[in-house]
Amino acid sequence: MNEHDFLAQRFEEHRAHLRSVAYRMLGSLAEADDAVQDAWLRLANTETEDIDNLGGWLTTVVGRVCLDMLRSRRARREDPLEARLPDPVVTGDGTDPEQQALIADAVGLALLVVLESLNPAERLAFVLHDLFGLPFEQIAPIMDRTPVAARKLASRARQRVQGAAPAPDPDPAAQRRIVDAFLAAARGGDLTALMTILDPDVTLRADGGKALPGGMRVLRGAEAVAGQLATFQRMATVSTTRPALVNGVAGLVNTVGGELVSIISFTVTGDKIAAIDILSDPDRLAHLDLGHLQGQE
Repeated sequence: MNEHDFLAQRFEEHRAHLRSVAYRMLGSLAEADDAVQDAWLRLANTETEDIDNLGGWLTTVVGRVCLDMLRSRRARREDPLEARLPDPVVTGDGTDPEQQALIADAVGLALLVVLESLNPAERLAFVLHDLFGLPFEQIAPIMDRTPVAARKLASRARQRVQGAAPAPDPDPAAQRRIVDAFLAAARGGDLTALMTILDPDVTLRADGGKALPGGMRVLRGAEAVAGQLATFQRMATVSTTRPALVNGVAGLVNTVGGELVSIISFTVTGDKIAAIDILSDPDRLAHLDLGHLQGQE
């Protein structure tokens, strides 16, 4: 094995971790892959003899690349209504303990939406420290700040996240039971049953892409969300609905005639639905590969 192939092999050992970091930083699977590829190109053009900790070096590089991408994204954005749901990560809804372990640290769409509201430096500090455990001494140089400043950024981000992103119940079976109740209420057009499982402060976010004028639609409060019962009923009766895990929490994959029409994520807290996130943007759905769900019930 030559030196290039050996370096490529070592890089592949870190790819999954790097992609996880980039996805949590960017909320986009395609952009996360771009950031990881950028890190590989930088590694391939770097003298590696002085790199003592390759994983740490690569994480730092990906963090810096993502920070630049977030800053560029913010500079380009002229309209605040450009908000959109992050890309969902959809996996099977089986009870295989190994599969459950793989998604145990998944970041739900509700949390990723809140992360979108942070400025780039806050998001970097929070993601790298709170989600991946990097010390502030390692984070600070990425953003050209002191460790004390990085700590303050993470603390500020943490306060905003804790107040805005409900933590899902840890029991997958309990989550699925509530989602099944939602589906039954939707199919039956049962408003009373729906209201009993909605948190009073539930938030619904619907991202239909260009099909929805004004960008992502957001509804807050049980009455406002329950007011969409007719839409839920159409979804539940017209679509073929398949249970799935969306970013590690109970969700639904909906198809019509074999064509993917929507992906729904439910944040269940205390046996109540605290957040519903619906992606129905046909352009983005077309780029998702859900072939691994074929044959699963």
